[in-house]
Amino acid sequence: MSTATLLDDRCPRCGQAFHCGAQDARCDCFDLKLSEALRQQLAAQYERCLCIACLKALQQAEQAGTTAAE
Repeated sequence: MSTATLLDDRCPRCGQAFHCGAQDARCDCFDLKLSEALRQQLAAQYERCLCIACLKALQQAEQAGTTAAE
C-alpha cells in the first residue's frame, strides 16, 4: 500500500494527513466511544471525518468536562 493511499485525507480540525478507514474493513475510530452529543456536535461542525488523534482528544476533553472542539 502506498503512502498516498495511507494518507489520503486531511483532518478538518488539525490539518494532519490521515487515512479514514470507515470505508475499509476497519477504522481505528470504530473503537472510540463518543457520546451522542459529541457525535452530533462534530457532524454539525465538520463535513468530513477527523483524524484519530483529534477524536481521542475530543473524547478526553469531553470526559474531563472541557471543550476542545475548536
